[in-house]
Amino acid sequence: MALLSKAKQKRPWQDVAKEAQRYRDTSIVVVTGDFPAKPGRDEFSELPKNSSNIPSRTLHPRDIQITGSLPEELIRVLASGELSTTDVTTAFLRQAALAQKLTNCITELLPERALSRAKELDNYFIQHKKPVGLLHGLPISVKEMIGMKDLGLNAGYVAWWGKTATKDVYILQILWNAGAVFHARTTQPQSIMHLETDSNLYGVTVNPYNRNLSAGGSSRGEGALISIRGSSLGIGSDIGGSIRCPAANCGIYGFKPTSFRIPTDGWCSTMAGADPIPGVIGPMSTSLEGIKLFMRTIIEAKPWLREPAVIPIPWDSNLEISDDQPLKIGIIWNDGVVTPHPPITRALKETVSRLSAIPNVTVVDWKPYLHDEAWAIISSLYFTDGGAEDAATIAQSGEPWRPLTKWMIKENPCVKKLSPQKLYYWQEEREAYRKEHAKVWNDIAMGRDGSGHLRGMVDVILCPAGPGVAPAHNTAKYWGYTSQWNLLDYPAIVFPVSKVDKIMDVPMKDFKAMTNVDEDNWKLYDANEFDGLPISLQLVGRRFEDEKVLAILGYITSAFSRVL
Repeated sequence: MALLSKAKQKRPWQDVAKEAQRYRDTSIVVVTGDFPAKPGRDEFSELPKNSSNIPSRTLHPRDIQITGSLPEELIRVLASGELSTTDVTTAFLRQAALAQKLTNCITELLPERALSRAKELDNYFIQHKKPVGLLHGLPISVKEMIGMKDLGLNAGYVAWWGKTATKDVYILQILWNAGAVFHARTTQPQSIMHLETDSNLYGVTVNPYNRNLSAGGSSRGEGALISIRGSSLGIGSDIGGSIRCPAANCGIYGFKPTSFRIPTDGWCSTMAGADPIPGVIGPMSTSLEGIKLFMRTIIEAKPWLREPAVIPIPWDSNLEISDDQPLKIGIIWNDGVVTPHPPITRALKETVSRLSAIPNVTVVDWKPYLHDEAWAIISSLYFTDGGAEDAATIAQSGEPWRPLTKWMIKENPCVKKLSPQKLYYWQEEREAYRKEHAKVWNDIAMGRDGSGHLRGMVDVILCPAGPGVAPAHNTAKYWGYTSQWNLLDYPAIVFPVSKVDKIMDVPMKDFKAMTNVDEDNWKLYDANEFDGLPISLQLVGRRFEDEKVLAILGYITSAFSRVL
């Protein structure tokens, strides 16, 4: 009898994770300089609960001045030569290294690459007396799943540690040609399908304002890094809230564009090529102008000429809202499934009150349309193989299932392997829901006002960015306030408005749950634990009205300062 060949010994997943963390830590040592290197995961308890103000007490004041500048301010001083790219890049590298120590948000720092690029840009400026492009010298952080040449692509899976990208994805090439400096790569969860960031490779990324709470997901590393000013502009992805959730939890701006306006070629995920629900790449930033800057840079490069799936719609940088332009804003107080926690409702009421004081703005209540049905549709289309590829990838290394991976794939009754006929059924349901929702939007404009004029169409919807502020780890199980707009493929931006006040934001005594999910979510609220956390809201527009959504947010933000 022939002898069977000995099976190749599989490395324990814990060894792979230690290798990933050593690699990450080595990339950070170069720039840690005047503060200790990142502690191990078991030492997080030694750090303060709120780490958001530690950089200002730890780093050099010049570095803090640089990293505290908004992206639009940075490109101005870089383009004028007031600051060198090397100075700016060094400051952000130092702050990113500290952000990793405080929040565990980095998979890899890129000091050698970034400083080499900075020197190249400084030499160009000295020689030509002008910037390379619109983003000359601006450090930009990148979610790990977005491919960078010769660097890892693991999508949060232990089995994929060691996979590398063969080239920079197209979106990075566009940003590079505009003068960007890539200085940091950031964490994501196992499977990427969490509103949390928790992986066996790197552990948990914590919220800068309260390490007991979530920084969101799946672009959570970006949320924490940008919040703590280790970056002013970063790149995330969003298929159910993965840009907007961490932006909301961490008090920054995050934009989900309409699909196929930004190239997505080259990112790393399971079920590559399956797009019943298209994911998008989008910006996260410390400012609204940073969001606009990113979108303008990408779309003005005419990406549709190289990536045919991108819709050839030029970016309208000139779209502005004037004081004599009527605006109608629909308000979603709750989605009919889950009641927002007290801080969200208070922030909505305060914002609506301020909107009502702007002469050309009208606010109307928006009645949500079957948001529970929308979740059934979208969650049926996320894993059309029933989660088989994700399960196989997890099994390949022997790593354990993280709690929210298990919840999303194994415990979600909508996740089933779909036959072709079932896939067609759910895609027809998706299109039917989109048409029905469009009718709801159109019907609000029907009829005439007291003067006989047709009532104006609602321009945008203002709504919660989530059922609450940043929750405790592994409890973010309600996606409806963000995934709703992925199903409809509407552009949506999250923006900070306030902070939790435990005195003001007390739970209502006569609360009555609308659903079982609502009851479970209400139990998560803790006024004392959430005190001081950022409160964010979300502005949503119709498909391909990306510029309009951003312009309206810019207008009402400016009007708040002028009118009130």
